[in-house]
Amino acid sequence: GYVCAFRAAQLGLRVALVEKRPTLGGTCLNVGCIPSKALLYSTEQLVFARSHAAEHGIVTGPVAADVAAMLRRKDAVVAKLVGGVAALAKARKVAVVAGEASFSSPTSLSVKGPAGASSLSARNFVIATGSAPMELPSVRFDGRTVVSSDEAVCFERAPSPLVVVGGGAIGLELGSVWARLGSDVTVVEFLPRIASGFDDDVARTLSRLLQRQGLKIETGAKVTSARAGGPGRILTAERDGKTLEFPAEKILVAVGRGPYTGGLGLERAGVALDEKGRVRVDGRLRTGVPGIWAIGDVVAGPMLAHKAEEDGVAVAEWIAGKAGHVDWDLVPSIIYTDPEAASVGLGEDGAGARGIAVNVGKFNFAANGRAIASDATDGFAKIVADAATDRLLGAQIVGRGAGELIAEVVAHMQYGGSAEDLARTIHAHPTMSESLKEAALAVSKSAIHAI
Repeated sequence: GYVCAFRAAQLGLRVALVEKRPTLGGTCLNVGCIPSKALLYSTEQLVFARSHAAEHGIVTGPVAADVAAMLRRKDAVVAKLVGGVAALAKARKVAVVAGEASFSSPTSLSVKGPAGASSLSARNFVIATGSAPMELPSVRFDGRTVVSSDEAVCFERAPSPLVVVGGGAIGLELGSVWARLGSDVTVVEFLPRIASGFDDDVARTLSRLLQRQGLKIETGAKVTSARAGGPGRILTAERDGKTLEFPAEKILVAVGRGPYTGGLGLERAGVALDEKGRVRVDGRLRTGVPGIWAIGDVVAGPMLAHKAEEDGVAVAEWIAGKAGHVDWDLVPSIIYTDPEAASVGLGEDGAGARGIAVNVGKFNFAANGRAIASDATDGFAKIVADAATDRLLGAQIVGRGAGELIAEVVAHMQYGGSAEDLARTIHAHPTMSESLKEAALAVSKSAIHAI
Protein backbone atom coordinates (compact mmCIF):
# COMPACT_ATOMS: atom_id res chain seq x y z
CA GLY A 1 0.00 0.00 0.00
CA TYR A 2 2.68 2.52 0.88
CA VAL A 3 4.57 1.73 -2.34
CA CYS A 4 1.42 2.51 -4.32
CA ALA A 5 0.96 5.74 -2.37
CA PHE A 6 4.56 6.84 -2.92
CA ARG A 7 4.47 6.12 -6.65
CA ALA A 8 1.17 7.97 -6.99
CA ALA A 9 2.68 10.97 -5.19
CA GLN A 10 5.71 10.87 -7.49
CA LEU A 11 3.31 11.12 -10.41
CA GLY A 12 1.72 14.27 -9.03
CA LEU A 13 -1.41 12.79 -7.46
CA ARG A 14 -2.79 13.98 -4.11
CA VAL A 15 -2.60 10.94 -1.85
CA ALA A 16 -3.91 9.87 1.55
CA LEU A 17 -2.70 6.63 3.15
CA VAL A 18 -4.97 5.10 5.81
CA GLU A 19 -3.24 2.75 8.26
CA LYS A 20 -4.62 1.13 11.43
CA ARG A 21 -1.21 0.14 12.86
CA PRO A 22 0.84 2.68 14.82
CA THR A 23 3.56 2.28 12.16
CA LEU A 24 3.57 1.96 8.37
CA GLY A 25 4.88 -1.03 6.46
CA GLY A 26 2.13 -3.58 7.01
CA THR A 27 2.71 -7.21 7.89
CA CYS A 28 6.02 -7.48 6.03
CA LEU A 29 7.93 -4.79 7.88
CA ASN A 30 6.23 -5.10 11.26
CA VAL A 31 5.66 -8.79 11.97
CA GLY A 32 6.57 -10.73 8.83
CA CYS A 33 9.39 -10.65 6.31
CA ILE A 34 11.73 -8.28 8.12
CA PRO A 35 11.62 -9.53 11.74
CA SER A 36 11.84 -13.15 10.59
CA LYS A 37 14.86 -12.40 8.40
CA ALA A 38 16.55 -10.56 11.27
CA LEU A 39 16.11 -13.63 13.48
CA LEU A 40 17.24 -15.96 10.70
CA TYR A 41 20.43 -13.98 10.24
CA SER A 42 21.18 -13.79 13.97
CA THR A 43 20.68 -17.51 14.43
CA GLU A 44 22.82 -18.28 11.37
CA GLN A 45 25.66 -16.41 13.08
CA LEU A 46 25.04 -18.47 16.21
CA VAL A 47 25.32 -21.72 14.27
CA PHE A 48 28.52 -20.55 12.61
CA ALA A 49 30.13 -19.52 15.89
CA ARG A 50 29.05 -22.68 17.63
CA SER A 51 29.69 -25.27 14.94
CA HIS A 52 31.96 -23.91 12.21
CA ALA A 53 34.20 -21.14 13.52
CA ALA A 54 36.91 -23.48 14.79
CA GLU A 55 37.49 -25.08 11.41
CA HIS A 56 38.12 -21.58 10.02
CA GLY A 57 40.75 -20.95 12.66
CA ILE A 58 38.51 -18.70 14.73
CA VAL A 59 38.75 -19.29 18.47
CA THR A 60 35.59 -18.16 20.25
CA GLY A 61 35.39 -19.89 23.60
CA PRO A 62 31.97 -20.89 24.96
CA VAL A 63 29.10 -19.80 22.69
CA ALA A 64 25.60 -19.15 24.00
CA ALA A 65 22.45 -17.53 22.69
CA ASP A 66 21.02 -14.39 24.27
CA VAL A 67 17.46 -14.51 22.95
CA ALA A 68 16.52 -11.21 24.55
CA ALA A 69 19.40 -9.47 22.75
CA MET A 70 18.38 -11.06 19.45
CA LEU A 71 14.82 -9.81 19.93
CA ARG A 72 16.09 -6.31 20.72
CA ARG A 73 18.15 -6.31 17.53
CA LYS A 74 15.16 -7.58 15.56
CA ASP A 75 13.00 -4.80 16.99
CA ALA A 76 15.69 -2.22 16.16
CA VAL A 77 15.80 -3.41 12.55
CA VAL A 78 12.01 -3.12 12.30
CA ALA A 79 12.01 0.32 13.94
CA LYS A 80 14.64 1.62 11.53
CA LEU A 81 12.70 0.48 8.48
CA VAL A 82 9.25 1.61 9.57
CA GLY A 83 10.77 4.93 10.60
CA GLY A 84 12.29 5.22 7.16
CA VAL A 85 8.91 4.62 5.51
CA ALA A 86 7.32 7.30 7.69
CA ALA A 87 10.05 9.75 6.69
CA LEU A 88 9.50 8.95 3.02
CA ALA A 89 5.75 9.50 3.38
CA LYS A 90 6.42 12.94 4.86
CA ALA A 91 8.96 13.81 2.18
CA ARG A 92 6.53 12.80 -0.56
CA LYS A 93 3.71 14.79 1.08
CA VAL A 94 1.53 11.69 1.48
CA ALA A 95 -1.12 12.38 4.13
CA VAL A 96 -1.06 9.52 6.63
CA VAL A 97 -4.44 9.00 8.31
CA ALA A 98 -4.39 6.81 11.44
CA GLY A 99 -7.36 4.49 11.86
CA GLU A 100 -9.52 1.78 10.33
CA ALA A 101 -11.30 2.59 7.10
CA SER A 102 -14.52 1.24 5.65
CA PHE A 103 -16.46 2.29 2.59
CA SER A 104 -19.50 4.48 3.17
CA SER A 105 -20.25 4.58 -0.56
CA PRO A 106 -18.37 3.95 -3.83
CA THR A 107 -16.78 7.39 -3.47
CA SER A 108 -16.18 7.84 0.25
CA LEU A 109 -14.59 6.22 3.30
CA SER A 110 -15.30 6.45 6.98
CA VAL A 111 -12.18 6.30 9.16
CA LYS A 112 -12.28 5.51 12.88
CA GLY A 113 -9.02 6.49 14.52
CA PRO A 114 -7.44 7.68 17.75
CA ALA A 115 -8.61 11.22 17.04
CA GLY A 116 -12.21 10.12 16.40
CA ALA A 117 -14.18 9.56 13.20
CA SER A 118 -13.51 11.26 9.89
CA SER A 119 -14.42 10.81 6.26
CA LEU A 120 -12.44 10.80 3.03
CA SER A 121 -13.63 11.24 -0.54
CA ALA A 122 -11.62 10.56 -3.67
CA ARG A 123 -11.77 9.78 -7.36
CA ASN A 124 -9.76 6.60 -6.83
CA PHE A 125 -9.37 4.14 -3.97
CA VAL A 126 -6.81 1.32 -3.75
CA ILE A 127 -7.62 -1.57 -1.42
CA ALA A 128 -4.30 -2.81 -0.05
CA THR A 129 -5.35 -4.41 3.23
CA GLY A 130 -3.20 -7.50 2.78
CA SER A 131 -3.75 -10.79 4.55
CA ALA A 132 -3.89 -12.43 7.97
CA PRO A 133 -2.68 -15.84 9.20
CA MET A 134 -5.16 -18.64 8.58
CA GLU A 135 -6.11 -20.94 11.42
CA LEU A 136 -7.35 -24.52 11.30
CA PRO A 137 -10.94 -25.15 12.41
CA SER A 138 -9.68 -27.92 14.68
CA VAL A 139 -6.75 -25.91 16.09
CA ARG A 140 -7.79 -22.35 16.87
CA PHE A 141 -5.34 -19.59 17.75
CA ASP A 142 -5.24 -18.57 21.39
CA GLY A 143 -2.16 -16.34 21.13
CA ARG A 144 -0.38 -18.25 23.90
CA THR A 145 -0.01 -21.96 23.13
CA VAL A 146 -1.49 -22.09 19.63
CA VAL A 147 0.06 -19.18 17.76
CA SER A 148 0.56 -17.63 14.35
CA SER A 149 3.76 -16.25 12.88
CA ASP A 150 2.90 -12.88 14.49
CA GLU A 151 3.62 -14.34 17.92
CA ALA A 152 6.37 -16.72 16.78
CA VAL A 153 8.73 -13.85 15.95
CA CYS A 154 8.41 -12.69 19.56
CA PHE A 155 8.89 -15.78 21.74
CA GLU A 156 10.88 -14.70 24.79
CA ARG A 157 12.68 -18.06 24.88
CA ALA A 158 12.96 -21.16 22.73
CA PRO A 159 9.84 -23.28 23.36
CA SER A 160 10.38 -27.02 23.38
CA PRO A 161 8.88 -29.05 21.94
CA LEU A 162 7.70 -26.71 19.19
CA VAL A 163 5.32 -28.22 16.65
CA VAL A 164 4.96 -26.35 13.37
CA VAL A 165 1.85 -27.08 11.33
CA GLY A 166 2.71 -26.37 7.70
CA GLY A 167 5.83 -27.03 5.67
CA GLY A 168 5.84 -23.88 3.58
CA ALA A 169 8.12 -20.85 3.77
CA ILE A 170 6.80 -19.42 7.06
CA GLY A 171 6.82 -22.71 8.94
CA LEU A 172 10.24 -23.78 7.73
CA GLU A 173 11.85 -20.40 8.36
CA LEU A 174 10.53 -19.95 11.89
CA GLY A 175 11.05 -23.62 12.65
CA SER A 176 14.70 -23.14 11.65
CA VAL A 177 15.07 -20.07 13.88
CA TRP A 178 13.85 -21.77 17.03
CA ALA A 179 15.61 -25.08 16.30
CA ARG A 180 18.90 -23.17 16.16
CA LEU A 181 18.03 -21.64 19.52
CA GLY A 182 17.39 -25.01 21.12
CA SER A 183 13.79 -25.95 20.42
CA ASP A 184 12.94 -29.56 19.58
CA VAL A 185 11.06 -28.80 16.35
CA THR A 186 8.66 -31.05 14.44
CA VAL A 187 7.12 -29.85 11.18
CA VAL A 188 3.77 -31.50 10.38
CA GLU A 189 2.75 -31.15 6.73
CA PHE A 190 -0.51 -32.36 5.17
CA LEU A 191 0.94 -32.74 1.66
CA PRO A 192 3.35 -35.53 0.65
CA ARG A 193 6.33 -33.15 0.87
CA ILE A 194 7.38 -29.81 2.26
CA ALA A 195 7.96 -26.82 -0.03
CA SER A 196 5.14 -28.02 -2.25
CA GLY A 197 5.52 -25.22 -4.79
CA PHE A 198 8.98 -26.48 -5.78
CA ASP A 199 10.10 -29.40 -7.93
CA ASP A 200 10.39 -32.74 -6.20
CA ASP A 201 14.19 -32.83 -6.36
CA VAL A 202 14.44 -29.37 -4.78
CA ALA A 203 11.94 -30.21 -2.04
CA ARG A 204 13.64 -33.52 -1.25
CA THR A 205 17.06 -31.86 -1.06
CA LEU A 206 15.79 -29.09 1.20
CA SER A 207 14.02 -31.61 3.43
CA ARG A 208 17.16 -33.71 3.78
CA LEU A 209 19.30 -30.70 4.67
CA LEU A 210 16.82 -29.37 7.22
CA GLN A 211 16.53 -32.75 8.86
CA ARG A 212 20.31 -32.89 9.04
CA GLN A 213 20.08 -29.63 11.00
CA GLY A 214 17.75 -31.24 13.52
CA LEU A 215 14.24 -30.49 12.29
CA LYS A 216 11.87 -33.46 12.34
CA ILE A 217 9.59 -33.49 9.31
CA GLU A 218 6.33 -35.45 9.17
CA THR A 219 4.61 -35.33 5.77
CA GLY A 220 1.27 -36.70 4.63
CA ALA A 221 -0.17 -36.00 8.07
CA LYS A 222 -3.61 -34.40 8.48
CA VAL A 223 -3.99 -32.45 11.70
CA THR A 224 -7.25 -33.30 13.46
CA SER A 225 -7.14 -31.68 16.90
CA ALA A 226 -5.14 -30.29 19.79
CA ARG A 227 -5.92 -31.05 23.41
CA ALA A 228 -4.46 -30.10 26.74
CA GLY A 229 -1.61 -32.32 27.85
CA GLY A 230 2.15 -32.71 27.97
CA PRO A 231 4.04 -29.42 28.28
CA GLY A 232 1.08 -27.47 26.87
CA ARG A 233 -0.92 -29.21 24.17
CA ILE A 234 -0.88 -32.51 22.32
CA LEU A 235 -1.41 -32.12 18.58
CA THR A 236 -3.15 -35.05 16.93
CA ALA A 237 -2.82 -35.96 13.26
CA GLU A 238 -3.75 -38.88 11.02
CA ARG A 239 -1.67 -40.65 8.39
CA ASP A 240 -2.55 -43.85 6.55
CA GLY A 241 -5.32 -44.57 9.03
CA LYS A 242 -3.02 -44.24 12.03
CA THR A 243 -3.14 -41.61 14.76
CA LEU A 244 -0.04 -39.51 15.43
CA GLU A 245 0.46 -37.45 18.57
CA PHE A 246 2.91 -34.59 19.05
CA PRO A 247 3.36 -33.05 22.51
CA ALA A 248 4.06 -29.34 22.26
CA GLU A 249 4.83 -26.40 24.49
CA LYS A 250 3.86 -24.20 21.54
CA ILE A 251 2.03 -24.99 18.30
CA LEU A 252 2.82 -22.66 15.42
CA VAL A 253 0.09 -22.87 12.78
CA ALA A 254 1.59 -21.79 9.46
CA VAL A 255 -0.85 -23.13 6.89
CA GLY A 256 -1.09 -19.99 4.82
CA ARG A 257 -2.73 -16.59 4.90
CA GLY A 258 -6.18 -15.36 3.97
CA PRO A 259 -7.17 -12.02 2.40
CA TYR A 260 -8.15 -9.32 4.88
CA THR A 261 -11.50 -8.11 3.55
CA GLY A 262 -13.70 -8.15 6.65
CA GLY A 263 -15.00 -4.88 8.04
CA LEU A 264 -14.14 -2.86 4.93
CA GLY A 265 -17.75 -2.15 3.97
CA LEU A 266 -17.14 -3.52 0.50
CA GLU A 267 -20.82 -4.31 0.11
CA ARG A 268 -21.66 -0.60 0.52
CA ALA A 269 -19.27 0.19 -2.30
CA GLY A 270 -20.54 -2.63 -4.50
CA VAL A 271 -17.15 -4.40 -4.59
CA ALA A 272 -17.45 -8.15 -5.23
CA LEU A 273 -15.42 -10.96 -3.67
CA ASP A 274 -14.51 -14.32 -5.18
CA GLU A 275 -15.10 -17.76 -3.66
CA LYS A 276 -11.96 -17.40 -1.51
CA GLY A 277 -12.89 -14.02 -0.11
CA ARG A 278 -10.50 -12.11 -2.37
CA VAL A 279 -11.45 -8.91 -4.17
CA ARG A 280 -12.43 -9.62 -7.76
CA VAL A 281 -10.33 -7.62 -10.21
CA ASP A 282 -9.61 -7.59 -13.93
CA GLY A 283 -6.24 -7.73 -15.67
CA ARG A 284 -5.51 -4.15 -14.62
CA LEU A 285 -6.48 -4.72 -10.96
CA ARG A 286 -9.76 -2.82 -11.33
CA THR A 287 -12.79 -3.97 -9.36
CA GLY A 288 -16.22 -3.87 -10.94
CA VAL A 289 -16.71 -0.40 -9.45
CA PRO A 290 -15.15 2.50 -11.38
CA GLY A 291 -12.36 4.14 -9.39
CA ILE A 292 -11.85 1.26 -6.94
CA TRP A 293 -8.75 -0.88 -7.37
CA ALA A 294 -7.21 -3.70 -5.31
CA ILE A 295 -3.66 -5.00 -4.99
CA GLY A 296 -1.42 -7.49 -3.21
CA ASP A 297 -2.59 -10.26 -0.91
CA VAL A 298 -6.19 -9.14 -1.13
CA VAL A 299 -6.46 -10.26 -4.79
CA ALA A 300 -5.66 -13.54 -6.53
CA GLY A 301 -2.00 -14.47 -6.98
CA PRO A 302 1.00 -15.24 -4.81
CA MET A 303 0.88 -13.59 -1.39
CA LEU A 304 4.33 -12.05 -1.58
CA ALA A 305 5.45 -8.53 -0.69
CA HIS A 306 7.37 -7.99 -3.94
CA LYS A 307 4.34 -8.99 -6.01
CA ALA A 308 2.19 -6.57 -4.00
CA GLU A 309 4.70 -3.76 -4.54
CA GLU A 310 4.64 -4.26 -8.30
CA ASP A 311 0.83 -4.30 -8.21
CA GLY A 312 0.91 -1.00 -6.35
CA VAL A 313 3.30 0.69 -8.75
CA ALA A 314 1.27 -0.44 -11.76
CA VAL A 315 -2.04 0.77 -10.29
CA ALA A 316 -0.55 4.17 -9.41
CA GLU A 317 0.70 4.49 -12.98
CA TRP A 318 -2.65 3.43 -14.49
CA ILE A 319 -4.49 5.92 -12.29
CA ALA A 320 -2.08 8.64 -13.48
CA GLY A 321 -2.68 7.69 -17.11
CA LYS A 322 0.69 6.00 -17.54
CA ALA A 323 1.56 2.56 -18.94
CA GLY A 324 1.73 0.38 -15.82
CA HIS A 325 2.79 -3.23 -16.18
CA VAL A 326 3.18 -6.38 -14.07
CA ASP A 327 4.30 -9.78 -15.36
CA TRP A 328 2.67 -12.11 -12.85
CA ASP A 329 4.39 -15.11 -14.45
CA LEU A 330 7.76 -13.81 -13.26
CA VAL A 331 7.19 -13.46 -9.53
CA PRO A 332 10.07 -15.23 -7.73
CA SER A 333 9.34 -17.34 -4.66
CA ILE A 334 11.90 -17.86 -1.87
CA ILE A 335 12.21 -19.89 1.31
CA TYR A 336 14.84 -18.18 3.50
CA THR A 337 16.16 -21.20 5.36
CA ASP A 338 19.85 -22.11 5.20
CA PRO A 339 20.25 -23.18 2.48
CA GLU A 340 17.57 -21.14 0.76
CA ALA A 341 15.24 -22.35 -1.96
CA ALA A 342 14.16 -20.05 -4.79
CA SER A 343 12.15 -20.42 -7.96
CA VAL A 344 10.68 -18.44 -10.80
CA GLY A 345 8.51 -19.40 -13.73
CA LEU A 346 7.82 -22.97 -14.67
CA GLY A 347 9.61 -25.84 -12.96
CA GLU A 348 10.53 -29.17 -14.46
CA ASP A 349 7.58 -30.90 -12.78
CA GLY A 350 5.16 -28.17 -13.81
CA ALA A 351 6.29 -28.35 -17.43
CA GLY A 352 5.79 -32.10 -17.43
CA ALA A 353 2.29 -31.74 -15.99
CA ARG A 354 1.42 -29.34 -18.83
CA GLY A 355 2.93 -31.58 -21.49
CA ILE A 356 5.59 -29.02 -22.41
CA ALA A 357 8.81 -30.52 -23.79
CA VAL A 358 11.79 -29.01 -22.01
CA ASN A 359 15.55 -29.30 -21.72
CA VAL A 360 16.91 -29.11 -18.19
CA GLY A 361 20.36 -28.14 -16.98
CA LYS A 362 21.58 -28.70 -13.42
CA PHE A 363 24.79 -27.78 -11.67
CA ASN A 364 25.77 -28.74 -8.15
CA PHE A 365 27.28 -26.09 -5.87
CA ALA A 366 29.75 -28.76 -4.75
CA ALA A 367 31.65 -28.07 -8.00
CA ASN A 368 31.66 -24.28 -7.58
CA GLY A 369 34.88 -22.68 -6.34
CA ARG A 370 33.27 -19.89 -4.34
CA ALA A 371 30.88 -22.37 -2.74
CA ILE A 372 33.75 -24.61 -1.66
CA ALA A 373 35.67 -21.64 -0.26
CA SER A 374 32.55 -20.45 1.61
CA ASP A 375 31.29 -23.77 3.02
CA ALA A 376 28.22 -23.46 0.80
CA THR A 377 28.39 -26.66 -1.24
CA ASP A 378 24.91 -27.97 -0.42
CA GLY A 379 22.34 -27.84 -3.21
CA PHE A 380 22.19 -27.06 -6.91
CA ALA A 381 20.88 -24.70 -9.57
CA LYS A 382 18.47 -25.89 -12.24
CA ILE A 383 17.48 -24.16 -15.48
CA VAL A 384 14.37 -25.15 -17.45
CA ALA A 385 14.18 -24.18 -21.14
CA ASP A 386 11.72 -24.83 -23.93
CA ALA A 387 13.00 -27.79 -25.95
CA ALA A 388 11.96 -26.24 -29.26
CA THR A 389 13.05 -22.62 -28.80
CA ASP A 390 15.54 -22.69 -25.88
CA ARG A 391 13.55 -19.87 -24.28
CA LEU A 392 13.92 -19.79 -20.50
CA LEU A 393 10.76 -21.08 -18.84
CA GLY A 394 11.97 -21.10 -15.26
CA ALA A 395 14.64 -21.88 -12.72
CA GLN A 396 14.87 -23.45 -9.29
CA ILE A 397 17.76 -23.16 -6.87
CA VAL A 398 18.44 -24.73 -3.51
CA GLY A 399 21.61 -23.35 -1.95
CA ARG A 400 23.24 -20.51 -0.05
CA GLY A 401 21.95 -17.16 -1.28
CA ALA A 402 19.42 -18.68 -3.69
CA GLY A 403 17.12 -15.72 -3.11
CA GLU A 404 19.73 -13.34 -4.48
CA LEU A 405 20.77 -15.61 -7.35
CA ILE A 406 17.25 -16.06 -8.73
CA ALA A 407 17.07 -12.35 -9.70
CA GLU A 408 19.47 -12.94 -12.60
CA VAL A 409 17.17 -15.53 -14.13
CA VAL A 410 14.16 -13.23 -13.67
CA ALA A 411 16.05 -10.51 -15.55
CA HIS A 412 16.82 -12.79 -18.49
CA MET A 413 13.24 -14.08 -18.57
CA GLN A 414 11.88 -10.52 -18.53
CA TYR A 415 13.06 -9.93 -22.08
CA GLY A 416 12.33 -13.49 -23.26
CA GLY A 417 15.93 -14.64 -23.05
CA SER A 418 17.16 -18.15 -23.80
CA ALA A 419 19.27 -20.60 -21.87
CA GLU A 420 22.06 -19.75 -24.33
CA ASP A 421 21.71 -16.04 -23.48
CA LEU A 422 22.26 -16.87 -19.82
CA ALA A 423 25.05 -19.30 -20.63
CA ARG A 424 26.93 -16.69 -22.70
CA THR A 425 26.57 -13.96 -20.06
CA ILE A 426 29.98 -13.33 -18.48
CA HIS A 427 29.98 -14.06 -14.76
CA ALA A 428 32.75 -12.94 -12.43
CA HIS A 429 34.95 -15.67 -11.00
CA PRO A 430 34.79 -16.94 -8.37
CA THR A 431 31.10 -16.38 -7.59
CA MET A 432 28.15 -18.52 -6.66
CA SER A 433 26.37 -17.08 -9.70
CA GLU A 434 28.69 -19.05 -11.98
CA SER A 435 26.56 -22.05 -11.06
CA LEU A 436 23.68 -20.47 -12.98
CA LYS A 437 25.90 -20.05 -16.02
CA GLU A 438 26.97 -23.69 -15.74
CA ALA A 439 23.37 -24.87 -15.32
CA ALA A 440 22.41 -22.89 -18.43
CA LEU A 441 25.31 -24.45 -20.32
CA ALA A 442 24.13 -27.86 -19.11
CA VAL A 443 20.80 -27.30 -20.90
CA SER A 444 22.71 -27.97 -24.13
CA LYS A 445 25.06 -30.47 -22.40
CA SER A 446 27.88 -27.91 -22.61
CA ALA A 447 28.74 -27.38 -18.92
CA ILE A 448 32.45 -26.75 -18.47
CA HIS A 449 32.89 -27.87 -14.86
CA ALA A 450 30.56 -30.86 -14.75
CA ILE A 451 30.68 -34.29 -16.28
